[in-house]
Amino acid sequence: MHPAPSDPVMVKEMKSAVHQDLQKRYTGIKEQLYLASALDPRFKALPFLTDDEREEVFAQLTDNTKTLQSGPINAETNEAEAAEDSGPPSKKKRDSCALADLLRQTYTPEADSIKTRDDAVDEVMKYKEVKPVPLSTNPLSWWKEHEVEFPLLSCQAKRYLCIPGSSVPAERVFSTAGDIVTAQRSALTPEHVDQLLFLNKNLHVH
Repeated sequence: MHPAPSDPVMVKEMKSAVHQDLQKRYTGIKEQLYLASALDPRFKALPFLTDDEREEVFAQLTDNTKTLQSGPINAETNEAEAAEDSGPPSKKKRDSCALADLLRQTYTPEADSIKTRDDAVDEVMKYKEVKPVPLSTNPLSWWKEHEVEFPLLSCQAKRYLCIPGSSVPAERVFSTAGDIVTAQRSALTPEHVDQLLFLNKNLHVH
């Protein structure tokens, strides 16, 4: 968006206006945007940042990943899911309880905490060595294919990459709500409006 010497006056003014608008919109959320870019295998090289800023972003990503639950918790979840698929779970396989689920993070063994930190560092270092993929690649599909290789980072990717890149979807919902709640239908309850909006956006009638 920086004006070039060969740009006409109108183009320079448009670039300047767009640049100022983007600067205003991204104030206060640049950290989240940098993390989302780092978790996108297409843009993970972060060429728009300096070397120090790039290292700072990956350091923040590592710190965020360290807070995720460690492997034994995921192993218990997988075991429970497998038991549900195979039939009624036996009492011997049920090692967890409501108290353990509630206080696990506070009273988790120190060894599990260290293992989580080490795994986070290893995953981020290994991920940084992966070459960026072509721009035509679907990042969510890439993470689905590599979630076994990067179990902690894939969870972070799902948290950041699911955020819409623009406000267009929300604005379309408001436009649809204006079409539904008319003067002739002003007696609709909020619950019914919510249901009608959900059906309008999710039910595909052929």
